[in-house]
Amino acid sequence: MCRASLESTGDVSQAEAVNDGIVYLMVIPYILVGLIGFAVYRMYQKKKSS
Repeated sequence: MCRASLESTGDVSQAEAVNDGIVYLMVIPYILVGLIGFAVYRMYQKKKSS
């Protein structure tokens, strides 16, 4: 639906903004999972060395 709407208007800047928004929404969960994984790894390493 979004693609059809963007193709009908022909506004390139609006299409780029939608693409940037999709990338932004897609990257945030990966960053959060990576941070949680890193925190768990550090806790495991700290517990292992003690």
